Amino acid sequence: MEDLQDSNRIKDETGLSILVPVEKTGRKKAAVSGGKLFVLVSLAALVLAALVGSAVFFAAVRGEEQLMVPDVIGKDIVSSLIELQEKELYPRIQLRYSENAARNIVLEQDPPPGTIVKAGRRVRLVLSQGAMINSVEDYRGRLVDEVRAEMQTLLASNMPSLAIQEPFMYEESSEPAGTILEQKPEPGSPVTASTVLEFVVSKGSGKVLLNAPDFTGLSIVDALARISETKVNFAFTVSLTSEGQKAETVVEQSPLPGIEMESDTRMQFTVSAPSSLPEGEVFSLFTYPVAKNAYPLRTQLDARLPSGETRTLLQTEFAGGEFSVPYRLPSGSVLILSMLGRELHRETVYAN
Repeated sequence: MEDLQDSNRIKDETGLSILVPVEKTGRKKAAVSGGKLFVLVSLAALVLAALVGSAVFFAAVRGEEQLMVPDVIGKDIVSSLIELQEKELYPRIQLRYSENAARNIVLEQDPPPGTIVKAGRRVRLVLSQGAMINSVEDYRGRLVDEVRAEMQTLLASNMPSLAIQEPFMYEESSEPAGTILEQKPEPGSPVTASTVLEFVVSKGSGKVLLNAPDFTGLSIVDALARISETKVNFAFTVSLTSEGQKAETVVEQSPLPGIEMESDTRMQFTVSAPSSLPEGEVFSLFTYPVAKNAYPLRTQLDARLPSGETRTLLQTEFAGGEFSVPYRLPSGSVLILSMLGRELHRETVYAN
């Protein structure tokens, strides 16, 4: 009876009634639905795997980007590296001495220009180290400051080491001050890792007499310009402006104009200070003790203004001692003193 209650009566093709259990039919339908879902999920997984596999396959077949190697022969190393970097190529550097090419110029490259390669390829660059120095040059007649700068360049280029022995020996001579008169080792001597150059340098022809130039009445700017032209030795002091005097001018000098003096005599100049200044400006006297030299060397005082502008206040030859220059500048300016291009001192000036 339970089976009959839980069944539905249906008729077959002959018209006979058949009892079908309802519960069993529902189970069959659920089984069929679950099977279809499993099949669909399996098919989706297979399609996804096929797509991923195809993408990987075609990426592998395509490979890295193909590109053309640029021509960097004859170019400097900086330009060459930039060109290679733009092409995603990487350099391998080799060095070679060359009589015909300056330092850091590309002599050869491999692969050659125009070669088609993949991105990431290494390119071998052969760089010039300049001419190899095998023997000591003849430095006589040259200025010792120029030779010193040349030696520093050679040291930076990993050339066979050449050193200069200092301090130099000095002699009075008709040659301009700073000229090399004698050298050791002699020209043509072989260069070794321990070669040291010894120079005898001219200190000039001794005392030369001249008439003191006239600076009185010149503005500070004009006085500094005349010092640059005449190369006279100098020292400045500042005084308050007296009645009848113009501010910021040379009011006194010693020796007086026209007086005969020796060429290395230090001329003393007194300039008058302004009685007042606009807000944000400063007037003062820059002073700095410079080591004594056997002869005057190129010395320069620059002012870097708050605006970023650089102004040269004085450029002259100076043998050493107290270097003093009057100035009027915006507050916050930076004064920079240098000799032979090497900075000696800097300071920032502010209004009170």
